[in-house]
Amino acid sequence: MAAHPQLNRHGELRHLLSIEGLPRDVLLHIMDTAQGFMSFGEREVKKVPLLRGKSVFNLFFENSTRTRTTFEIAAQRLSADVFNLDIQRSSTAKGESLLDTIANLEAMDADIFVVRHSQSGAPFLIASHTPEHVHVVNAGDGRHAHPTQGLLDMMTIRHYKRDFHALTVAIVGDIVHSRVARSDIHALTTLGVPEVRAVGPKTLVPGDLRDMGVRVCHDIEEGLRGADVVIALRLQNERMAGGLLPSASEFHMMYGLTPERLRLAREDAIVMHPGPINRGVELDSAVADGPQSVILPQVRFGIAVRMAVLSIVANTSA
Repeated sequence: MAAHPQLNRHGELRHLLSIEGLPRDVLLHIMDTAQGFMSFGEREVKKVPLLRGKSVFNLFFENSTRTRTTFEIAAQRLSADVFNLDIQRSSTAKGESLLDTIANLEAMDADIFVVRHSQSGAPFLIASHTPEHVHVVNAGDGRHAHPTQGLLDMMTIRHYKRDFHALTVAIVGDIVHSRVARSDIHALTTLGVPEVRAVGPKTLVPGDLRDMGVRVCHDIEEGLRGADVVIALRLQNERMAGGLLPSASEFHMMYGLTPERLRLAREDAIVMHPGPINRGVELDSAVADGPQSVILPQVRFGIAVRMAVLSIVANTSA
């Protein structure tokens, strides 16, 4: 039987590449570990020595201020030495292959690579070519996966809703291009959420989600009615030229989250968004800034989750 690409022979997390295929116990272990880091932002001294002497290389071949910054904060709070590779000036930009770049950084005694890449599968490729003592964390690859975003979303839901087993979760927007949606769906189904809904126009919601046990809703009212959690996804402006949508304004008219539409969900429903928000497109400012929004707390959960992932993989043997 082939070895699991993310776990060692004891079932412990060695790399975090995708939520798909990870056991429920591993997801819960990451969240439980993250819970212990939640109070660090309130401390006078915000550091612990768990990664002292370890080198964390942030390799962001695709821009993301929020994700890169929270990974950097997480590594620094664990006392790691953090190096941010300037991709625009790196040898990769001059034609060096991805694996040659990684090999050169390994020669500089890297312990953990945090990788964001526009090509799906790039973190898996890196992980398959690194020595046993080096760990890889996927910070988003193509349309494939964004596992730490999925985990911080699960942390947020657990904090506000406690139990996954009685929830209805609606994911609204550009699902076909969203690595966040894929990671959330795998996490939600693994954690036992009984109803996950994918809500959006036919051009932006893949029909094969039904094979994963997801309820596909092309009507916004059907999708939101009775939901406990609403996750709005960023409408990716770069997709507009592809003819998948007439315009952002039409998307908002048909699928934008307004206070009126939110009233279809449960009274205590929470609203989430992975950011950055397109106000007036995915959701109104009245919703983004309203009492049911937990978008800013998601960022705090993100730091704790990334601390947990880095600390777990760094202390896992081959």
